[in-house]
Amino acid sequence: MRALIDLIIHNKHWFVFLLLEVISLVFLFSHNGYQKSVYFTTANDVVGSAYNVISGITSYLHLKEENHDLEAANEQLRKEVYEMHQQLEAIQKDSVKRMPALSLKYDVVSAQVVNMTIHKANNFITINKGEADGIRPEMGVINSRGVVGIVYMTSRHYSIVMPLLNVNSKISCRLRNSEYFGSLVWQRGYADIAYVTSVPRHAPVKKKEIVETNGYSDIFPPGLPIGVVQEIGDSPDGMSYFLRVKLFANFPTLREVSVITNYSSPERRMLEEMAEDPAKQDSVLISQDKMKELEEQKKKAADEKAEKERLEFERVKQQLEKEHSTSTPSATITNDNPISTDTVR
Repeated sequence: MRALIDLIIHNKHWFVFLLLEVISLVFLFSHNGYQKSVYFTTANDVVGSAYNVISGITSYLHLKEENHDLEAANEQLRKEVYEMHQQLEAIQKDSVKRMPALSLKYDVVSAQVVNMTIHKANNFITINKGEADGIRPEMGVINSRGVVGIVYMTSRHYSIVMPLLNVNSKISCRLRNSEYFGSLVWQRGYADIAYVTSVPRHAPVKKKEIVETNGYSDIFPPGLPIGVVQEIGDSPDGMSYFLRVKLFANFPTLREVSVITNYSSPERRMLEEMAEDPAKQDSVLISQDKMKELEEQKKKAADEKAEKERLEFERVKQQLEKEHSTSTPSATITNDNPISTDTVR
């Protein structure tokens, strides 16, 4: 013990140096947005690789539970498909003229969960797919049961997802039967319970009613299941319902997810941003005018090129006709009679 104390006293300047370095780094990454972003991006790649190895081991240990959940999800899907067939047959019998069903198509990228927290206020999920796989922030994340969350941050090969179990998460949703909409929020506590706010009091809400996405956001298509209503209560101001919802996604055993990659519409987002912030209208209109001007210039250049090619074709055609006419043989017969020339073509 005496030797340890002597060692610390002898090298105290090094310990003071290391302490000051740690304090300076904490202040640097805590109060500077750019450095903090670089730190998170770099840390995602380093820590993500370690999490990937750990996830492979834990995934193998949870295969039995995962298979059980998949079988339960398949059974639920079979029931829903059967119910939809029954409803479709009823509609076909009762309707004289029907609109054709239109299916919404969107692409998804499968990914594995390599790290996750569920007991904090700001929980996050790390997945092993990133920008190299076409994933960008603000893309929706789902699994076989329902909605999981939204992509928050990406690096080259990993992404951070903000799940429904985050106090900052707010998903636009609706009641499947009545189609009244509200907002899904989480208030800590349970990993399978969330709440729907802003549902009007005159909405015919019932227990065990399905809560799903309404398609109002530019992240999730409409109709994706989120959960089922457990309890119906009043909001603090008494002006709307406050619904307790049991989530379909089983976060404690979450291993496989899918990221929706092509549902977002840049044109729609730009238009909505213009409506919310009129100051952006001038810059957007200027960029649109520039794009229109560039398109007109391209069209003009293409027309000029086509005209040059046409003139060149006419010139070559005339030259060939001239050469052909001059190379035609002619026969001249001379005798005592006046000269006569027979041209043979």
